[in-house]
Amino acid sequence: MAIPYSLLDLAPISEGFGVKDALNNSKLMAMEAERSGYERVWLAEHHGMNGVASSATSVVLAHIANATSHIKIGAGGIMLPNHAPLVVAEQFGTLAELFPNRVELGLGRAPGTDMATARALRRNLQSDVDSYPEDIQELQHYLGAVQNGQPIVAVPGANTHVPLWLLGSSLYSAQVAAKMGLPYSFASHFAPDALFDALHVYRNMFRPSLQLSAPKVMAGVMVVVADTNEEAEFLFTSVKQQFMNMRRGLNKPFAKPMRNFNQHCSASDEAMLSNVLRYALVGSKETVKNKLAQFIEATDVDEIIVSMPIYDIDARLFSVKAFAEIAS
Repeated sequence: MAIPYSLLDLAPISEGFGVKDALNNSKLMAMEAERSGYERVWLAEHHGMNGVASSATSVVLAHIANATSHIKIGAGGIMLPNHAPLVVAEQFGTLAELFPNRVELGLGRAPGTDMATARALRRNLQSDVDSYPEDIQELQHYLGAVQNGQPIVAVPGANTHVPLWLLGSSLYSAQVAAKMGLPYSFASHFAPDALFDALHVYRNMFRPSLQLSAPKVMAGVMVVVADTNEEAEFLFTSVKQQFMNMRRGLNKPFAKPMRNFNQHCSASDEAMLSNVLRYALVGSKETVKNKLAQFIEATDVDEIIVSMPIYDIDARLFSVKAFAEIAS
């Protein structure tokens, strides 16, 4: 059974290219996603990473929205402990006024960077992840209807009612999303271990809210579709190198794919990659179609969001279009 499918774009800065190239590629990806019937395009907040260009997420979303006409745009996500809720409300309220009925806001509580950069980002010395639920409620307040005597009003932001999603890779995030009655997107594309437990917790603890009457779950997976399984596996070596670099504390641009990749992996590298990338859908259209069906059957998710970790933009655009043909 077909379910809605969306695109998560990490705006990769590929080896040998720059930020401008990455942002132009994000525009091309969004345009192809819109043509191919994707539900939404989300950009993720990361900071201080030489391979990611979407740190100013709301600015990049305006760039994407201007290049498209109707596809939903949003953050996947904004790392709320990095920001005052009022600032986030103003930014996404502005987007909502510029692009009516298209803007969504996914929220996370991780810093999206190393701890030194996280300290430089903090709005004050007291802000931390422990205030995450209260920050979400404050943000909802700013995006909602203005109350009589309300001392602080988000302008823009008030009365935009930007839909919120909670993002996560843990049971904690599943509990918060359930208790607040918000849709939940699980990061199984890079943190698969708690996937089934988190889905169980969210569905069983869910409480209806003004935004949502029943549980709504989206799961993230990496996808690489190519003409052959061999070509897809070759393209997928770029993200494998990225995970190995992160494991070794190396901050590098998104790598070119590598032939004979396994010759450069230790046994521990192979075990790590096999675990963290276990739900990746990599191969020909037929292979990916079968893997997608298995994933949806196993998880019973309502929607799926895919990232395309491919170095070459033409191959990336091919994969975006091909996956839509598979998922439709």
